[in-house]
Amino acid sequence: MTNPKATSEARRLLEFLYAVQGRYLLSGQHNFIASGSKYTDIVKELTGKYPIVWGSDFSFCYQGAEPHAFQHCGPLNLSAPGEIASVEDAKSRQVRFTGLKPAAARAELVRNAIARHREGFIITLMWHACPPGWGDCCDGRQIWTMENRPTPQEWAALTTDGTPLNRAWKQQADVIAGYLQQLQDAHVPVLWRPYHEMNGVWFWWCNHPGENGFKKLWVMMYDYYVKHHGLNNLIWVWNTNAPRDIPGDEAFPYEVFWPGHDYVDVLAADIYWDDWKPSHHDDLLKLANGKPIAIGECAPPPRLDVLEKQNRWTWYMPWGNLVLWDNGPERIKALMASEKVLAREDVMIDEDGHYRISR
Repeated sequence: MTNPKATSEARRLLEFLYAVQGRYLLSGQHNFIASGSKYTDIVKELTGKYPIVWGSDFSFCYQGAEPHAFQHCGPLNLSAPGEIASVEDAKSRQVRFTGLKPAAARAELVRNAIARHREGFIITLMWHACPPGWGDCCDGRQIWTMENRPTPQEWAALTTDGTPLNRAWKQQADVIAGYLQQLQDAHVPVLWRPYHEMNGVWFWWCNHPGENGFKKLWVMMYDYYVKHHGLNNLIWVWNTNAPRDIPGDEAFPYEVFWPGHDYVDVLAADIYWDDWKPSHHDDLLKLANGKPIAIGECAPPPRLDVLEKQNRWTWYMPWGNLVLWDNGPERIKALMASEKVLAREDVMIDEDGHYRISR
């Protein structure tokens, strides 16, 4: 465990991840912040079992003229992808502004996470964060900046303690820390995966290589949350994207953005487009050097024959509504029927807080 003051709940959960690696695979499902447990419930309806890893996002509120371009990630004030409430919604490309505010949405997320944990789910959370200085609300294009990412000078200011940009980052980070503190007070351990897909080229925090690049942002958040805020319920999940060489949509080798073993508990990769290359698994496993690895996001879900060969993943998590795309339902049914895959019904927590496989 990277944090020597980690709570007993976080330690027990990480011990469980080590125990299942190479033996079992934990099933998971992402839920948009405004949709509660909708997609986890859909998997239950499809398969008769609940995926044990319950995922969600602290998200952001969208402000802009093209909400349909960012609906896929589940901004807290937009209707979820595929949800149509009226003919007017359909005309506007199926996007509806809900009027939900960040504080209300995140308070409900915390309530949901606490309730799900008490039901036996494992909680993983992320954060699509607006750039520092924008607070909780921004145009999605300020998050998906592509070639307009921060300059080296702006990045240096962000990651230098005491600058105006650094203070703005702390103000944003403080808000999310407050919700994570509520989860800690409720004894909920969190698989915490901030600033995901940093080796890609799309988010403002993406593609900043080197010692003073992404590594500095990651270490800054780790130190601020662990040492300043005393958040000891977090298992730190460094969540990359599977490397690819698609022009304008590249994802570079994992190790270029690696913050070091002292700041990471679990390594994960997001795998889309059915791109289950052996190297995505093997290279991450090598970098992990014994730490657990996971499929942070995916669409479609993995095939069982892939998992037979890539057998060190500890969990997989389809992204929201994409679990229903194309052959997703058939794959989810096959996964949840496999003896290798653990559902919520297959795991219990004993009186000492240890996770036990109950089937």
